[in-house]
Amino acid sequence: MKARVKWVEERSFLAMSESGHAVLMDGPPDAGGRNLGPRPMEMLLMGAGGCSAYDVVMILEKGRHAVTGCEVEVSAERAATDPKIFTRIHLQFTVTGKALKPEAVERAVALSAEKYCSATIMLSKTAEVTHSVEVVEAA
Repeated sequence: MKARVKWVEERSFLAMSESGHAVLMDGPPDAGGRNLGPRPMEMLLMGAGGCSAYDVVMILEKGRHAVTGCEVEVSAERAATDPKIFTRIHLQFTVTGKALKPEAVERAVALSAEKYCSATIMLSKTAEVTHSVEVVEAA
């Protein structure tokens, strides 16, 4: 896997993935940025949430559960001094479906956290990673 990051101007950087996708990252105005895109550390959190949500949906679908939605709210705390690594990360899953069993959703989240999600497993080497689950019945 490869990626390329190119400085655009001021504190803006264009990240390009090997699969051909691009995203602009930028810093806050008080650090010389123009707030044109997410911060690099925000990208890490979004990647962790996306990786885990991907796993949860795939696990539920493979189990033939009628999942219709999955949202993950990711919150984190960082160290006060440099390097300001993540010290705590919490993933709050809201999974929607028809007659979803909470045990099945919790199992999918646990499998992601313990076995499949490379992003959260990697981040757990320096941060305490926790999760919670809410199951919502689809209308």
